[in-house]
Amino acid sequence: MQLDLNLLTALDALLEEGSVAGAAARLHVTAPAMSRSLGRIRKATGDQILVRTGRSMVPTTRALAMRAEVHALVQQAHQLLSAQQELDLAALDRVFTVRWHDALTAACGTALITAVHREAPGVRLRLSAEPGTDDAELRRGEVDLESSSSAPALPDIRHRLVGKDRLVVAVRPGHPLTAGPLSLERYAAAEHLTVSRRGSLRDPIDDALSARGLERRVVAAGPTVAFALQLALDTDLVVTLPGAVTRTAREQLGLATLPPPLPLPDVPLYLLWHQRYDNDRAHTWLRELATEAVQALSHHRPPLNSPSPTGPGSDGHARGKASTARCSLRQSRAGLGSTQ
Repeated sequence: MQLDLNLLTALDALLEEGSVAGAAARLHVTAPAMSRSLGRIRKATGDQILVRTGRSMVPTTRALAMRAEVHALVQQAHQLLSAQQELDLAALDRVFTVRWHDALTAACGTALITAVHREAPGVRLRLSAEPGTDDAELRRGEVDLESSSSAPALPDIRHRLVGKDRLVVAVRPGHPLTAGPLSLERYAAAEHLTVSRRGSLRDPIDDALSARGLERRVVAAGPTVAFALQLALDTDLVVTLPGAVTRTAREQLGLATLPPPLPLPDVPLYLLWHQRYDNDRAHTWLRELATEAVQALSHHRPPLNSPSPTGPGSDGHARGKASTARCSLRQSRAGLGSTQ
């Protein structure tokens, strides 16, 4: 059976107006054209729909029964095909998958979840681990929003630069590198740890050192920032990583933070999504909240003029001493990362 959905619009107008002339005027068509539409509706439904009573027309029993449903269908069709749809956050029921780097999730995940739940209680977030670059998942719609330190190469993957982070050096409290100014030579002579999901023992820092005729020894590669920071706390290994997204984690662990002894480029932070969501108002709303959450990190970035986030005489200083004692015990057991 071939259906002409335009007949639904005509039927809705006929039932609302109760006359051929009124329905024609409402839809901006001629009365003869509307009469032909009524004839086709009668043929499709097997019902007269409107019958003449004196000078007026009244709906049949079946027409009265279907009037509310026909009107609802026409309104749904208009909403479905409308180029601009209003976003009702209070009624939004949707699941978004956000795949971010583990450090970014730790730094911004709480703020993002809180903002989403406050504005749209029916929305659920699935924070996914970042296994590596997989634009296919963005293309398949399995991931709605992703973080990256580089812009995508594929034209159908959209991106937005939401911030830049500077690299910092993190070491345990009482680490030999915290004694006196950190020179380039002392930094290169220390034993280092990289953060790499793929286990890479080399990163752009090695290129920067090579350009100055120096080479560092990378002892280990950690798969996540959380693991790398914990290992830096438990040993003398040195980890160099983005500062803003790791600030809270470093402070909670009581790690000392030092500025790198050589100029290093900032680390860009991009949000990525597939072009299918360009005009999706709910997705646009999510992107805006994610952007705000990430950019809020830079508003709290402290200057790198102190080897430690906690000063002498503070509670943090006492915790630092206790942490140093624990570290010494762990080092004697693990035998890792001795710095001369």
